[in-house]
Amino acid sequence: MAVLHNRVSQAELKKRLYEETEKRTTISFYQYFTITDPANFRDEMYTALNALNVFGRIYVAHEGMNAQISVPDSNVDAFRNYLYTIEPLKDLRLNIAVDDDGKSFWVLKIKVREKIVADGITDATFTMENKGRYVNAQQMNQLLQQNDTIVIDMRNHYEYEVGHFESAIEIPSDTFREQLPMAVDMMKENKDKNIIMYCTGGIRCEKASAYMLHSGFKNVFHLEGGIINYAKQAKENNLPSKFIGKNFVFDDRLGERITEDIIAKCHQCGHPADTHTNCKNDGCHLLFIQCEACAATYNGCCSSECQTVYQLPEEEQKELRKGIDKGMMVFNKSKKRLRPRLDEMNGE
Repeated sequence: MAVLHNRVSQAELKKRLYEETEKRTTISFYQYFTITDPANFRDEMYTALNALNVFGRIYVAHEGMNAQISVPDSNVDAFRNYLYTIEPLKDLRLNIAVDDDGKSFWVLKIKVREKIVADGITDATFTMENKGRYVNAQQMNQLLQQNDTIVIDMRNHYEYEVGHFESAIEIPSDTFREQLPMAVDMMKENKDKNIIMYCTGGIRCEKASAYMLHSGFKNVFHLEGGIINYAKQAKENNLPSKFIGKNFVFDDRLGERITEDIIAKCHQCGHPADTHTNCKNDGCHLLFIQCEACAATYNGCCSSECQTVYQLPEEEQKELRKGIDKGMMVFNKSKKRLRPRLDEMNGE
């Protein structure tokens, strides 16, 4: 019987990745389409991709699939050929990472979910069949020059913080399910304007555009392929990038640079910085922005308290972590939880 999940430790898998000599290409893609039996679809895909030494994270649901993966360069064509044998995925656009070292993933995980994007929508009449109009990079730039255009960022705060489109509006919420009704409410006085929605690779803004149309808006657009595809098209066509800064990505890179602008600040000293990192103290693991100087000062930790714990022998650290409810100390990118934690560690 075929093994349909990984049985090797994460540490060993990551070690093997960094020992690889062949370059990998990081690819993301999604598609909304009906999957009658997600569990069977998942198992068949795992078998095929595992044989091609594909790593990454894929979610499968009745509404479609969402994937972020890395593929050995020698297997990219074979991967594409396999993917295109699945009829709804034939000739699907694949987003190739902009700033890629090939070390984005070290294991293949394919999970069945209720939805590929948790949206909180309970209205049975909602459908993805009616969605906003695609815009490419050139059309995006043209629309951005018009006074009747509103640009909405459908990503989370920590993504928006390090990079976004010029004049883009942030929806101040920590989850996509909260952002959808909030975006409708924030835009209720602008139903006659052009509304462009964007996200990292297109999956969230595509659903958001459908929800806006479902809520009575008329002129709704969404950026095809998201920021990743925009950056690729802008470079290929020598277009000025209206996206400034860094594009946060959900893999081990934690970001890919689009322009040289650094628009965020170190959460510890306040100097310009846009490098996300996780606190080295495994009892905290907070995601935050840290400059090189503070990384050296705090040994990659978010505070002097975490630094003290991190410098203890591993066995002592494990004892300290036993049975403790870490509360806000656990890995959490929420703006609501991040700010009080950073204020605390900076003595505010």
